[in-house]
Amino acid sequence: MSRHEAAGPRLPDVLRSLAFYIVFYGGTVLQVVAALAVMPLGGDRYKQMVRVWSGWHRTCVRVLLGITVEAEGFMPRAGVLYAIKHESFFEAIELPHMYPLPVVFAKEQLLRIPLWGAIGTRYGLIAVDRARGASALRAMLAEARRWTADGRPLIIFPEGTRVPHGTRPALQAGFAGLYKMLGLPVVPVAVDSGPLYHRLWKRSGTIRYRFGEEIPPGLPRADIEARVHAAINALNP
Repeated sequence: MSRHEAAGPRLPDVLRSLAFYIVFYGGTVLQVVAALAVMPLGGDRYKQMVRVWSGWHRTCVRVLLGITVEAEGFMPRAGVLYAIKHESFFEAIELPHMYPLPVVFAKEQLLRIPLWGAIGTRYGLIAVDRARGASALRAMLAEARRWTADGRPLIIFPEGTRVPHGTRPALQAGFAGLYKMLGLPVVPVAVDSGPLYHRLWKRSGTIRYRFGEEIPPGLPRADIEARVHAAINALNP
């Protein structure tokens, strides 16, 4: 624990965080309602609204929290599987802003959130239900192939959940299975959002992304897991 953490939250952090919670989440409610209103009209209007919501988050983070973002080696493209380190909600909310219509493997519980879950399912969230085992993997594979046929990139958090900054848990077994069956190249992505964003009183500073080299399909499980594990932890101390 750092000296600042031991001394408790700093007043500027508290004030900035309170402003962020009010403005971002207040705006989120309005945008969710608006997205639900346009969904029955057909077309892809709601997809643009999801991107606007994600961009709204980036603006609130920059203006209200004083957080800037750096992305080393960033080249958004379709037809790949992005494997991303997951330290906070920051990188999850950022996805529609950074990637071209991303399709995201997400915890099944998230799709149960009232209103938001309906938009997420329609947009392209793929439910991850580990309790169902092999049958869940087959269902995820079928959905992923359907979405990638439209040229959309896939996003996965291979550790399975948010992890504290500086930790390096093993990848979930399902990642290697999806990699093998999808036959897509993988772009590993390191991110260090935890120290600034994954806290009640968020701090100003710079959050970094580091995009690793593209890994070709068809590698043995041990090789793909080792390469992805090393790359997504490139920003860990």
